[in-house]
Amino acid sequence: MAKVLVAYASKRGSTAEIAETIAAVLRESGAQADCVEAGAVAELGGYDAVVLGSAVYMRRWRGDARRFLRRHRRELAALPLWVFSSGPTGDPARDNPAWTEPPHTIRKAEEVGAREHVVFGGSMPAEPHGRMEQAMVENTPPEWRDRRDWDAIRAWARRIAADLGAGRAAA
Repeated sequence: MAKVLVAYASKRGSTAEIAETIAAVLRESGAQADCVEAGAVAELGGYDAVVLGSAVYMRRWRGDARRFLRRHRRELAALPLWVFSSGPTGDPARDNPAWTEPPHTIRKAEEVGAREHVVFGGSMPAEPHGRMEQAMVENTPPEWRDRRDWDAIRAWARRIAADLGAGRAAA
């Protein structure tokens, strides 16, 4: 049975919910999965694989996720690694991949051998803080405020479990 760390950096909880769903699917597939904030991870000993995710703001991952990648790069190079970004909200026709895929950080993840990077839609806060967040929410139609595709998130987690062989262990 594979032991997987799902580490994440989330500003308002949306990315944390994605990470928790990934960990739950991995568990359902027969893996042991811990879901932990990236900034709280001291070491990777005992893990067979890592999934690392971060919210993206202004073309950047959250600082805790970037530091996690930098701090654990040697250990990550020896483990299967998958990464995800979350963040696009609003009308998908107006998405700009340059804003959702932070090139420098993803290049660092690829350098340590990340198997895949995916971008999931994000969610606007239900209770916006400050004028900027409030204006963003008010100016976004309700149907585009939460773009998380839970079926796609679960399918990606099942592919990870299959890559790790956890699906066979659960059968």
